[in-house]
Amino acid sequence: MRALVYTAPRTLVLRDEPEPKVPEGEALVRVEAVGICGSDMHAYLGHDERRPAPLILGHEAAGVVVRGPLEGKRVTVNPLATCGKCLACSSGRNNLCPNRQILSMMPRQGAFAELIAVPGENLVEVPDNVSLAKACLAEPLACGWHGVRLGSAALDIVLADARCLVIGGGAIGLGAALALKANGAGDVTISEANPRRTGALGAAGEFRIATPDAIGAETGGRYDLVIDGVGFAATRATASKAVRPGGVIVHIGLGDAEGGLDIRRMTLQEITFIGAYTYSPQDFRETAAAIFDGRLGDLEWPEVRALEHGAEAFTGILEGRVTAPKIVLEP
Repeated sequence: MRALVYTAPRTLVLRDEPEPKVPEGEALVRVEAVGICGSDMHAYLGHDERRPAPLILGHEAAGVVVRGPLEGKRVTVNPLATCGKCLACSSGRNNLCPNRQILSMMPRQGAFAELIAVPGENLVEVPDNVSLAKACLAEPLACGWHGVRLGSAALDIVLADARCLVIGGGAIGLGAALALKANGAGDVTISEANPRRTGALGAAGEFRIATPDAIGAETGGRYDLVIDGVGFAATRATASKAVRPGGVIVHIGLGDAEGGLDIRRMTLQEITFIGAYTYSPQDFRETAAAIFDGRLGDLEWPEVRALEHGAEAFTGILEGRVTAPKIVLEP
């Protein structure tokens, strides 16, 4: 099968690879659409020890089942495979399973390829009227859906009355903003540094779009709920300042590991900080349903390219030349 293989930092090669082995109970899926994630970029730059070269990256996938459960059906793929037996799994928090695996981390090769192997329970059937290029967005959008669920549960007011700030206008941040709107939030601001993204963000939903400088110039403590979809020291510092006393910060981004949080202010003002990693199976199914029934908008903002142009897409993202919040590749 054809696959786009990460072979060394900043190097992707389109070449023939063996088809994946399909364990009992899993499905062989022909990939029709797969998104490029920020974690793919981290691996591409050589910054993710969990993804050593050579490796097929990509985990935001949708396609058609060739063999196994739901054979012949169009599906979107939850890439998290878990044991189903531990405390985390039995309590519905499969994303915290100590034995979890994910597409694009060994031993599971990723979805920048024609075929992938996926547990049957990880498949969600896609209606005929929904394109697979939109269906593959269930994975990144589920991250925001999960973060919104955790954040709204911790708020001391209802989400409809909350002033919300989302830091970052990539797919994770935009997904969180869309999830906020779908769950009843009325006042949502997106802070985005790349002016080339403003048009796409404005078209995606009814949001206020602001630059980081504009947010930084605001009086602190304006927002009830702040979602950091970037995860760098600078964005954590922004979140620490922007959230009101008694408010909530949800941290989804994985930009870097240290710095930024104003721990003294968080303590003195009883600010809740929540780390949000991926999603539960229920989050994923709810996100897919929201895509299918239109609650997350028309989802026309990704840019679609052929898999053979994947290496160029990575370069364009790295150099800041990509205007779309998401690039979807079609094997």
